[in-house]
Amino acid sequence: MTDLEAALRRAVRGEVGFDVTSRALTTMDASNYRRVPLGVVAPRDADDVAAVLEVCREHGVPVVPRGGGTSIAGQATGTGVVLDFTRHMNRLVGLDPRARTAVLQPGLVLDRLQEAASPHGLRFGPDPSTHSRCTLGGMIGNNSCGSHSVAWGTTADSVRELTVLTARGRRLRLGREWAGAPDGLRELVDGDLARLRTGFPDLPRRISGYALDALLPERGADVARSFCGSEGTLGVLTEASVRLVESPRARALAVLGYADEAGAAEAAAGLLPLGPLTVEGMAVDLVPSTEGLPRGGAWLFVETGGDTEAEARARARAVVRAADVVDARVVTDPAGMRTLWRIREDASGTATRMADGSEAWPGWEDCAVPPARLGGYLRDFRSLLSAHGLRGTPYGHFGDGCIHVRVDFDLLTDAGVARFRRFSEELADLVVAHGGSLSGEHGDGQARAELLPRMYGAQTVALFERAKAVWDPDDLLNPGMLVRPAPLDTNLRFSVLPREPVDVAFGYPSDGGDFSAAVRRCVGVAKCRTTSVAGSSVMCPSFRATGDEEHSTRGRARLLHEMLAGELVTDGWRSTEVRDALDLCLSCKGCRSDCPVGVDMATYKAEFLHHHYEGRRRPAAHYAMGWLPVWLRWTARTRTAPVVNALASVRPLAAVAKRLGGIAGEREVPRLAGETFSRWWRGRRRGPAGDGDLVVLWPDTFTEHLSPSVGRDAVRVLEAAGLRVALPPTLRGPGAIGDGTSKSPLALLTARRGRVCCGLTYVSTGQLDRARAVLRRTLDLMSPVLETSAPVVVLEPSCAAALRTDLPELLHDDPRAARLAERVLTFAEALERHAPHWTPPAVNLPAVGQTHCHQHAVLGDAADRRLRESAGLTGELSGGCCGLAGNFGFEDGHYEVSAACAEDQLLPAVREAPDGAVVLADGFSCRTQLEQLAGVRGRHLAEVLAEGLE
Repeated sequence: MTDLEAALRRAVRGEVGFDVTSRALTTMDASNYRRVPLGVVAPRDADDVAAVLEVCREHGVPVVPRGGGTSIAGQATGTGVVLDFTRHMNRLVGLDPRARTAVLQPGLVLDRLQEAASPHGLRFGPDPSTHSRCTLGGMIGNNSCGSHSVAWGTTADSVRELTVLTARGRRLRLGREWAGAPDGLRELVDGDLARLRTGFPDLPRRISGYALDALLPERGADVARSFCGSEGTLGVLTEASVRLVESPRARALAVLGYADEAGAAEAAAGLLPLGPLTVEGMAVDLVPSTEGLPRGGAWLFVETGGDTEAEARARARAVVRAADVVDARVVTDPAGMRTLWRIREDASGTATRMADGSEAWPGWEDCAVPPARLGGYLRDFRSLLSAHGLRGTPYGHFGDGCIHVRVDFDLLTDAGVARFRRFSEELADLVVAHGGSLSGEHGDGQARAELLPRMYGAQTVALFERAKAVWDPDDLLNPGMLVRPAPLDTNLRFSVLPREPVDVAFGYPSDGGDFSAAVRRCVGVAKCRTTSVAGSSVMCPSFRATGDEEHSTRGRARLLHEMLAGELVTDGWRSTEVRDALDLCLSCKGCRSDCPVGVDMATYKAEFLHHHYEGRRRPAAHYAMGWLPVWLRWTARTRTAPVVNALASVRPLAAVAKRLGGIAGEREVPRLAGETFSRWWRGRRRGPAGDGDLVVLWPDTFTEHLSPSVGRDAVRVLEAAGLRVALPPTLRGPGAIGDGTSKSPLALLTARRGRVCCGLTYVSTGQLDRARAVLRRTLDLMSPVLETSAPVVVLEPSCAAALRTDLPELLHDDPRAARLAERVLTFAEALERHAPHWTPPAVNLPAVGQTHCHQHAVLGDAADRRLRESAGLTGELSGGCCGLAGNFGFEDGHYEVSAACAEDQLLPAVREAPDGAVVLADGFSCRTQLEQLAGVRGRHLAEVLAEGLE
């Protein structure tokens, strides 16, 4: 333990973390930069902050305040002690609806403030796209804005008073008329009034540099406003009093289509006199699908408000009439507006990949020019990109002249980094030529501070340095930001990664087979840190259960990044820090779809476990549950299911078995079926064969051995729809037929018997060599099926997802893998595509439950929604994850997190269900979790429809 760490532990009541994990989690924010801190402190209150400052001052160690870590310019990273305000100093201290003010701590997430203000018809004006996880302290530090800034301005416009601690421990309460000003600040301003009146561009999104002009006497000498945007370099915020605005009772969204982004940009300024709440712009190359959008190559999202829906709609239609558009659409229903806004909000992540899948990066994320000059600036910007052979996709706050863009810089080679510098210098000059600001929202940080002399001139930058010295004479707070900055092409987070591809098991087709590129996908926008689920989204259930960064998708990606770097995490694939962080990953695959950049932590976890335990003894649960298909087949072959069930019902014996198998003691062992699905299939009396399409029904492990009723009912429904049902072959050899049996004498003599398996349990436990062997055997068995056009219907969503994604990514060298993956259909998809004219029975009941996380992430549930609607099953299924997630919830040590995940969405939805509601749960894990935690029987959709047939 270092002297610094020991001193902090004595002085601070909050957590002090100098361990590898704590440091690794804070090496990066959402920028291109990386710094390794000495340690992290989560202060409990302002006294803790003061103690940290005193200890660090005595030791000459810098201090870096940090909120949600979503800064895009590098200002939330540092080499000293990082202050994490999200853990404890995250309260809403008070809210006064009559005065329209709120008092809060710096770690409060913006959405929590909005939720508290909403019942009073109020809201905080600025709303960055990261509103679900960014903190108010970070917003004040960066002077954040968001999409509604044309109506409500920047964070500085909403600040009343700020309580801060200076580096030397003075507690100041900042406000107007020099309130709280440190000694010497007023003299500095009075000595340079002319420069402050003439040296700052007049535009709505001027965020760069220190806002010293807010200290002018004609502007009220507002010290609090001047402090906004100082990026943690002047003082440490401990409390803020902010203004709230009245939220319109009704809103409408006009989406205006233009031929291209320049046309949209030129039109934006002309809409401002109509008083819109937002004027946001984006082009077609940022939109995965234009479904729901009007025709065009670029769009403006213009939101209007009113006391009634009719008034808001009328204002939106007035916007449409005033705009010269290709096409337009006006939306007033909240769900429709949320869907459209999600397209815009996810752009910050979507923009990190070009259309061809190549990487793009921040660095010139948010320049701002006068709105009337935006069209010309964008044309010049595009020309500059072309001149440097770069590509980028602009989008952002067109009404304020603020443009976000990620550019496909090559930050991995010396030549690429040199081009990054040349482009940055030339773009800074271009922005200044258009009367703009290098930063229009996210601050300067390391990305732009070096270039501030091009915007302000050397003398004004020297004035910034003198102001920094007044506040922080020891240069203790976030050094290297804003004044005396580090060069913009140093501390790049990519420089520490290996240059050669890492030897891995999965194919990573979207990342060119490069595991480092897959890990680089995480740019830190931290959507995984959202604490409440919106709609059907899943990510990230373990973070919502624990609240720890270590258990977020971003936190795990950061640890994998440091593992590859080898500087902080030094033992590579053997790392216990990475293993422990991944331990609570449910492998729900939610990040695969919900993360804007498609981080797939379930795959990364399987990859890591594969290497971590290579040649070593594994946890008992990996053998007990990873090899579950083997144990269950052995039980079925020996017909000992009744014996196993009887033994499992004896509590002392079950306790011993669970302990030996690494299974949580709180769990009940599921009962095995007395008759497997395949045995029922072989012995059933078949009716006359239909004349519909042939479908091959996959007998997954769970349906086969644990819930064969799902398989039986699926057969009934599929045949009722006129389809011919077959099971996969069980023999490998010439003449095998895709109907679950073989009628060829030659095949019976020469073929080997086997069972198809998706390999899911081996993949989730990282036994990838075994998974590949199982999947190759499956492909051998399925070869006759692949020679036909028959689809493969998979009832268990997790198995279907494994066949769709894990199979082709693990066996990327076998073309049969991709062919089988393409054949996989869910139960609802099979009915929709192969029995389109069939009408399901009218069940006519409300339905509750949860969309399976793998179905949400990989398969999609559109066909299921349509099938439920056709059957009269009303109501929306919840999002999130059930928490059992295959082997996860059964493993020893996971029970509490598993139960907490269930309590997040699934169990409350079931408790609040109307009388007579059907509880839908297509996944065996989901049904087991419902039964064990709520005593409720969940049913597969096939079971519900089969009952309706009666």
